[in-house]
Formats: sequence, structure tokens, C-alpha cells
Amino acid sequence: MKKITYLITGVILLGNYSLIAQEKGDRVITTSVPFLKIAADARSAGMGELGVASSPDVYSQQWNPAKYAFFNYENGAGVTYTPYLSRIVNDIFLGGVTYVQKLNERSAFAGSLRYFSLGSIERRDTFEQDALLVNPNSFTLDLSYSLKLSEDFSMAVAGRYLRSDLDLGGNENIAGSTFGVDIAGYYESPQMTYSSFDGVWRLGANISNIGPKIKFDNAGQENFIPTNLGIGAGFDFIFDPQNKLATYLEFNKLLVPTPKDFNGDGKINGEDTQQYNEIGSIEGIFKSFGDAPDGFSEELKEVTWALGAEYWYQNKFALRAGYFNESEEKGFRKFFSVGAGFAYESVVIDMSYLFSTSSVPSPLEGTLRFGLSFNFGNSYTN
Repeated sequence: MKKITYLITGVILLGNYSLIAQEKGDRVITTSVPFLKIAADARSAGMGELGVASSPDVYSQQWNPAKYAFFNYENGAGVTYTPYLSRIVNDIFLGGVTYVQKLNERSAFAGSLRYFSLGSIERRDTFEQDALLVNPNSFTLDLSYSLKLSEDFSMAVAGRYLRSDLDLGGNENIAGSTFGVDIAGYYESPQMTYSSFDGVWRLGANISNIGPKIKFDNAGQENFIPTNLGIGAGFDFIFDPQNKLATYLEFNKLLVPTPKDFNGDGKINGEDTQQYNEIGSIEGIFKSFGDAPDGFSEELKEVTWALGAEYWYQNKFALRAGYFNESEEKGFRKFFSVGAGFAYESVVIDMSYLFSTSSVPSPLEGTLRFGLSFNFGNSYTN
């Protein structure tokens, strides 16, 4: 058990990058339950934390549930584990389980659980007081249904129950809960023949976590959840039956209003925060496309992008690499990631590792993530 101060707890809850960037005076968009933005599976993590347009797998629930309609097996199940702040503590982690069931060649159902544990925290109001042991945690329960609308295109809707219990021992703190909805689409072209290779195009889009705000205290202040728009594209280079290289590009934007100086006094203070909190969740989605104080140039800075690649040999061994970029003024997340995958019959093992390239340390720096999945039942050929 580690003793963790309130400072570290706050950093974990709100995100290291956002807090440090805010100290620089930048207009960083922060949300509650930021663990929803962390890649839960090692495959996507090894490609720069992208997955909106990557080929379907068991873990598509977080990225784009519409991909399940193109899933190649009748059933799939997966387990993931990601240590968090592993260089400081050993009991903080993000874990998940996922199950997918193909109903027929055109549709699929999937369910998943994501659990983020903040470990054991000793809380004291004074140095003399005996420690109170608390265990803050958050989790989501997701259900999705995907359907092919044509041979090449599918859509999906997902529902999500979210609960976050910060449990810091104060009488004013309560467990917050809300729900979210995802609306997703996915396109996968037939295999095409080019001069020296075959290829498959992939396109994906997902608006995730559309839902009411969440509150953690009896004062009634509500906080935005990380509603997000993800758009991605990919292309598979199929050189021969033994060698395939997939490349991906993805863009993401939080559909949450930008904090700003509403009263024009030159700084963001409590009065501005109060006015910001009065913005509704659906109203905030529409405002998020054009409310940045510096106009379109600042809106572009709120878009993150990622590049990723995945090489498969004989569909048995995979190597992955990726890069993620976020503006220095909007969070400063910048990192490379690498990963590998091993498939034997119905079992797939994935792992990944992250290298931060930002001056702001990443809480996932030096973290080895793991995933174990099983594909079984009848095989479907897309």
C-alpha cells in the first residue's frame, strides 16, 4: 500500500497534462472521468492510442462499435490491464473485460466493463489523526449493437452507464453517476488489386459519451464528461498471404466548451467558472466547434492527431508503432508507442510500451500494457 497525497490524487483525477498546462495560463479543456480517454487495450495503445478506423477486433467497443459488424468470428472475449503511474505506485490501474457475439453475418452485440482503480489512499485532516483508508474508483458498463447497412458500411449505437466514486472521506463528496451514448459508423472496402499489392481501405467515425454532466458534491456543481468526436482512415497493404502492413491516421476533438474569460477582466476566475458550468451538455457539443476565444486557429489546436502502423506476418506475429500529438497549449500530450501481438489458434496476446516526447511527464511513461483475447466459434469472411 502506498501513501498518496491529495496533490497526486488531484493530478490523477484531472490529468497530469491539463493541470500543468493550466498553470501556464492556457485554456485547456478538462473534463470529469478522464480515464475514458485512456486506451484500455494494448493493441490500440501500441499504435499511438488510435482505433476508430483500425481493423475490427474484440476491443472495438471503446473506439468504434460499428466495427463489430465486420468482426471475423462468431464470438470474442478479451481482458486488458494497464498500470497507471507505475513509477510512483503499484496499485493504480485501468482494467477491462469485453465480450462480442455475432448474431449473424450482418450484425453483432457487445458488452464491456472498464474499471479504473486509484488504489488505496490514506486520508488525514491533520498529522495527528489516524489514517482513514479509502479506495476511489470509477467504472463503466457498455452495451452496443452494430448492423451492416450495406456490404461495405455499418453503423452502431452504444449505451454506457458511468459511475465514479472518489470516496476521499469528506461529508460533501458523493459518488457521481451518469450515462452516455455513442453513435458510430465504419466503412471497409473490398480487397482491391494494385500494381504490386492488394489493398483494403477503412474509414471510421464515432461520437462518444453523449450524455448528461456528472456531479461529485452536494453543492450541485455538474461537470462535463469527455464527449468526443473521432474520425479516422486506414489502408492495408497486402503484399502476399504472409505479409500485411496496415497504416492509420486519426483525429479527435473533445466536444466540450473551451474555458474562457466571460466577464472580460483578463483572467478566468470563479465568476467565469460559474457561467461556464451553466452550459448544458448538448449545448456544449454545438458550442465546442466555434467558442475558442482566438477563433479557428485555436479550434484547430484542440484537435489531437495520431499516426499508427501494424505489420502482420502469417497472421501469427504483429509489430506495431505509433505517434500521438496534442498542442502544447491544450494539454501537451506527445508520445511514441510500440507494441507486439502473438496469435496462436484462437488466442491473441498483445502488449505495448510508451515513450513520452513531451516536457510534461506522462503518467503512462514506462508502462507495459497487456491484453489477452480469444476468438472462437464460426468464422465470417468479409
